[in-house]
Amino acid sequence: MKQAFTEVQKFNQWWLWILLLAVLGIPVYGMFQQLILGEPFGNNPMSDPGLILFFIGTLLIIGLFWYLELRTEIDEGGIRVRLRPISSEAFTWDQIEQAELITYGFVGYGLRFSRKYGTVYNASGNKGLAITLKSGSRYVIGTQNPEGLKQTLLGLKKSGTELNLAGI
Repeated sequence: MKQAFTEVQKFNQWWLWILLLAVLGIPVYGMFQQLILGEPFGNNPMSDPGLILFFIGTLLIIGLFWYLELRTEIDEGGIRVRLRPISSEAFTWDQIEQAELITYGFVGYGLRFSRKYGTVYNASGNKGLAITLKSGSRYVIGTQNPEGLKQTLLGLKKSGTELNLAGI
């Protein structure tokens, strides 16, 4: 099956990485003070192994954010979205009642559940593809390339793929 649209988004907001690195600074400073200088870190200091585990846990969380990616693929078979390593969904065109490009309010990043939008996959921004399934389930997939997504959907419709595009 020929691939029509692929978008890979990473969580690369500058403020997120500043925050994560600032949080990493806490155990790094604590280990320096407690393990190198020999002075307890804080009024009720953590044990040395506990401080090391805190550092390793913080590194694992930062590694998870580095590894996270939102991948969207659209072709004549349907729409696939994957928030690696957390979740993935696939919709065939015959399952989809309607697809619409929207601008939405801030709902957060990652995998979110919204009363207004249903399940939301978002890495950044406020533009996305709103999908309503025939079952009534709703999804929004964030995009940083709404024009490319629009052109792909219009091209699929012109090539004979049966899809209901609202407002596109």
